[in-house]
Amino acid sequence: MKKQICILGSTGSIGTQALDVIAQHADKYEVYCLTANTRVEMLARQARQFNPAAVVVADESRYQQLKALLADCPDIKVYAGKQALCDIVEAEPIDMVLTAMVGFSGLEPTIHAIKAHKKICLANKETLVVAGELINQLAMAHRAPILPVDSEHSAIFQSIVGEGDNAIEKILLTASGGPFRLLPEEQLAKVTKADALRHPTWDMGAKITIDSATMMNKGFEVIEAKWLFGVEADKIQVLVHPQSIVHSAVQFEDGSVKAQLGIPDMRLPIQYAFSYPDRLPLNGQRLDLFAQPLEFFEPNLRKFRCLQLAFDAINRGGNMPCILNAANEVVNEAFRADRIGFLDMPRIIEETMQCVPFDAAPSLDTYLQTDAEARIKAAQLVANTK
Repeated sequence: MKKQICILGSTGSIGTQALDVIAQHADKYEVYCLTANTRVEMLARQARQFNPAAVVVADESRYQQLKALLADCPDIKVYAGKQALCDIVEAEPIDMVLTAMVGFSGLEPTIHAIKAHKKICLANKETLVVAGELINQLAMAHRAPILPVDSEHSAIFQSIVGEGDNAIEKILLTASGGPFRLLPEEQLAKVTKADALRHPTWDMGAKITIDSATMMNKGFEVIEAKWLFGVEADKIQVLVHPQSIVHSAVQFEDGSVKAQLGIPDMRLPIQYAFSYPDRLPLNGQRLDLFAQPLEFFEPNLRKFRCLQLAFDAINRGGNMPCILNAANEVVNEAFRADRIGFLDMPRIIEETMQCVPFDAAPSLDTYLQTDAEARIKAAQLVANTK
């Protein structure tokens, strides 16, 4: 039997690469459902190629357009709206849900998939950043396995496979350093959106590329690693590794270190999440260790303030990472719209963290309320920025 896969966010960078993996292994995997936020033309093209049972567009105003684009495909059911995303992941035939939606919007569909006992291939960082403790509790209660798709967390996972209960002394989380690694700190105030979108090693979506430039992306990954692997933040060390070859490593209590290496290709961690514990062939480049040196540096937390703010948030706990994420989504979008400067992003995030009420023991309703409040506050601060 082919494994039935639902891709939340099939038109984004992770979603399109996942479809390439599925196409390479059509004997093992089949697309049950594809979803997108607004990009209905691309969603329709994907649906024609992979013939899923259903497609969902989150933006209800695009429903008629999508319906018309697939009018001659009566076997493909068309749905729209946020509730439809939550409903579709519960469909009985689905074996795996790849959560590749960007931002906080991925949280509720992921919760519904967990409650429906689906295997979660987690590419949506914000789910664990915002509600890591809740997600872990639900996954345990509903026996839903969560496999990481982020290249760094996949590397950590691959490094601990076979280690049983051997204690982790430290996680070594690698970061490319982004496009501004070598830029003098005083020049950051002048960088543009175009500068920030030129990532040196990875080809990613716009939002995550900006997060990489601020190093907020790495801060999120520290929070994710805490919840995925049960390791406190003070045992997670960020290493700037410009070549993006060592995707991360684990140090054990005997001092030995295991790492996963490979070229920067997201299809590998996507495929491993699908196929675990098996490894399957994958078309593409192979790593040449003679091609370049492998370098490692300490991150500059003063220069990249967002990384420090993420450590602050996880150390505070409660709903603080939720506040961090909501403010970051607002400032990231504002920077991409040329409404604020690069250094305004950490300033507004920090001010939002100081203003929004703290809750040490949040429920899902608390997270939803916190997210809304933090977005309003961050948007006000954006509007007041000269």
